[in-house]
Amino acid sequence: MKEDKEKDSTEKFEKSLQATGKEKYVLRLYVTGMTPKSVRAFENIKKICEENLQGRYELEVIDIYQQPEYAKTEQLLAMPTLIKKLPLPLRKLIGDMSNKDRVLVELDLVPKK
Repeated sequence: MKEDKEKDSTEKFEKSLQATGKEKYVLRLYVTGMTPKSVRAFENIKKICEENLQGRYELEVIDIYQQPEYAKTEQLLAMPTLIKKLPLPLRKLIGDMSNKDRVLVELDLVPKK
């Protein structure tokens, strides 16, 4: 019974955070070295985050040449790949993040049309 109440209050808290637009985003960008596509992906996602999530995001860039174990554990098939860890649901985006509208939809920053 107590667990049900805790679960309900956690869900209410998460919903209220989403409603206020104050939830923190945890993003990981997986790249393959300093290739032009990797650099473009970083620049694009950084710009999108600064414009839409200023002060509410954490962006970690991981080079799978330096840390190849991530390719397997995250089940990465193509690079660059952006993974939105939080807020849930988890999302994966592949490419250089140049399609801003698509990125905003996939990060749940704008509703799907």
